[in-house]
Amino acid sequence: MLTRGPSARNRRLFHLPHLRHPAQVIVLSFLVALAAGTALLMLPASVTEAPPAGPLPAPVSPAGGAPPVEAVFTAASAVFVTGLVVVDTATYWSGFGQLVILGLIQVGGLGIMTFASLLGLLTARRLGFRTRMVTGASLGTLSLGDLRAVLLGVARTALAIETVVAAVVAGRLVVAYDYTPGRALWHGVFHAVSAFNNAGFALYTDNLMRFATDPWVCLPVAAAVILGGLGFPVVLELVRSYRFPARWSLTAKVVLAGTAVLLVVSTTTVLALEWSNPGTLGPLDTPGKLLAGFFTAVAARTAGFNTLDVAAMHTQTWFAHDVFMFIGAGPAGTAGGLKITTFSVLLFIIVTEIRGGTAVNMFGRRLPRSLHREATTIALLAVAVVMTGTWILLITTPFSLDQALFEVISAFATVGLSTGITHLLPDAGQLMLVVIMFAGRVGPITVASALALRTRALLYELPKERPLIG
Repeated sequence: MLTRGPSARNRRLFHLPHLRHPAQVIVLSFLVALAAGTALLMLPASVTEAPPAGPLPAPVSPAGGAPPVEAVFTAASAVFVTGLVVVDTATYWSGFGQLVILGLIQVGGLGIMTFASLLGLLTARRLGFRTRMVTGASLGTLSLGDLRAVLLGVARTALAIETVVAAVVAGRLVVAYDYTPGRALWHGVFHAVSAFNNAGFALYTDNLMRFATDPWVCLPVAAAVILGGLGFPVVLELVRSYRFPARWSLTAKVVLAGTAVLLVVSTTTVLALEWSNPGTLGPLDTPGKLLAGFFTAVAARTAGFNTLDVAAMHTQTWFAHDVFMFIGAGPAGTAGGLKITTFSVLLFIIVTEIRGGTAVNMFGRRLPRSLHREATTIALLAVAVVMTGTWILLITTPFSLDQALFEVISAFATVGLSTGITHLLPDAGQLMLVVIMFAGRVGPITVASALALRTRALLYELPKERPLIG
């Protein structure tokens, strides 16, 4: 006797919802990586047998591994390439734990789906349409036809930059600091990967403060941070057509021009505000001040490295950092923040409105009106996340507005700098920062799109009416 299968309605009831939007897959991929990283960091092998006393706490769970909150916070900070820490990376985590952090940084920086698609490309030699859609969304590319070339280009570029930076740093550690070749290579690789992916994790208790005046360490790391912050589409475009600036896309022109302007402004601001500060630039000679000021300006926009004591900076410098961190770097890269392109679109919209123009033009191109709405939506969502997080910290902790705002913006922009309060936050505050880091890495608009189960097209339009503005 033949039996009928379950009806379509029953299949829908007992079947897990299908993830159709690329944003949903990207969000789920980051969450899976976060869960896997947390589980690995909770293993006893990830923690040193007896974490030494230091400036940060060294809690250990009864099972011998890291407690859940410390593990999930560190995994989130690594996979979302932020760099905020609640335990000392150099002394708390074992070699295995540091290797897990390094893997999370690389996977999170290159993008979960980019990394998975690259593995599939190397094994199956082809990509399915759905994988192309997801990877295209994670890379910010609109063309699916050349996605194979884009993936291979991303892998080659990342490997080349990280290899060069690792070699320079490792060589410097051997020559000037008497490191053994093996230890120097490990430190070179770790900091090169952390720099290119704008993560800011370091294998030193003082981060990179001991190298504040060493250009052979600071400049290669800064170069990797800048290149990673430009975004993969821009880097690949420069590699292919660096001789023909006229052929560069609008994205490349905006990101390169914005990066140059922000680097000059941020460097000048840091030098002007901190030049005589005895806790930061004051004790250094002029070349050392220039190098430390430039490195601080680079790291403050996208990465969490620091060669100066952030806690000793003036509050005016903290506020300047807030602005630079919030703007961030290029899209579809390893950095967070609002992104230079979004900020530039909003800036040109304001200029156009002030001038009474009807079309927003940028570098000889007219911007579509849909882009106006997208930039405005992203900016307002970002402001809402930062304001909400800051308000919660002000209610639940004794820290000042300067400190709370700095911490939240650093988490949202996946920068990783801190005034020294991260490890002093309660568990609820640290978990809130995890959520903010997630929103900042994946992007407010991606999170909103992933949570929307479906889109509904209206078959009619309502009559127009203009409310009073201002």
